[in-house]
Amino acid sequence: MKHPDDFMNDTPLARELSEGTARLAAIDAMVLPKPQRTRVFTISNQKGGVGKTTTTVNIAAALASKGLSVLVIDLDPQGNASTALGIEHHAQVQSIYEVLVNDIPLESVIKVSPEAPGLTCVPATINLTGAELELVSLVAREQRLRNAIDHYLETTITPPDYIFIDCPPSLGLLTINAWVAAKEVLVPIQCEYYALEGVEQLQNYIAMIRKALNRDLVVSTVLLTMFDSRTRLALDVANEVRGYFPKEVLNSVIPRSVRVSEAPSYGKTVVSYDRRSAGAIAYLEAAAEIAIRGAQSGR
Repeated sequence: MKHPDDFMNDTPLARELSEGTARLAAIDAMVLPKPQRTRVFTISNQKGGVGKTTTTVNIAAALASKGLSVLVIDLDPQGNASTALGIEHHAQVQSIYEVLVNDIPLESVIKVSPEAPGLTCVPATINLTGAELELVSLVAREQRLRNAIDHYLETTITPPDYIFIDCPPSLGLLTINAWVAAKEVLVPIQCEYYALEGVEQLQNYIAMIRKALNRDLVVSTVLLTMFDSRTRLALDVANEVRGYFPKEVLNSVIPRSVRVSEAPSYGKTVVSYDRRSAGAIAYLEAAAEIAIRGAQSGR
């Protein structure tokens, strides 16, 4: 006859907690490889609401929590990545706007995030809203972010292991600057109906950028987000995306999570807000997978 405690430990919730504890212990035991050189990602998907900013800040925080140095560049005028990383971004703060428009050095606007040692951020302010128009008349308007990053990496004593660029959802000069500056694109895809809507167009845009401005740009990583394992639709969408991107999709999947949604309102990532939550564990696993895959492919 089973002891009453055995019945308690055999509930779905108990099994989920036990599995989460084991997964977190496995992550904590990992030593992630450092890339050979700074890996520069842009997080892109022209379809809104897929978790671009959430993915940016949580992957960055997850890598930093494992001892890697990470710089997040907030290129979205809303500044949500800056908020989630605990960085002030009111109009008087020097930001990525001054780098793009006034040519000030990137290093001079880098702020240290309280989220994790080794995690830094270049904030976005409301001033960035007008940057699209101001960039039009500037020399090398599509390459200003790349030039700023290149100069920073050439002159800094301690270059970061990773740079993540959080883009606005619109296709304009800010997004083009991000694509020209990056070597890799991380595409978050929501596990809901019409998940692949816009992805084919995104691929076409990237192909044009490769041809004209940045031949090194590749979609290296696809991350499934907002996954609800209770629904058949989510499973079907996940299979469809894996069929479309057979090599790029990470095995790690980000579940729908209340903690992931709550964390930004506290100026935190879910990795620091509730490291034991399902969302935090999934982002930690995804970050580890990005680092390990990069090492295996020589990045």
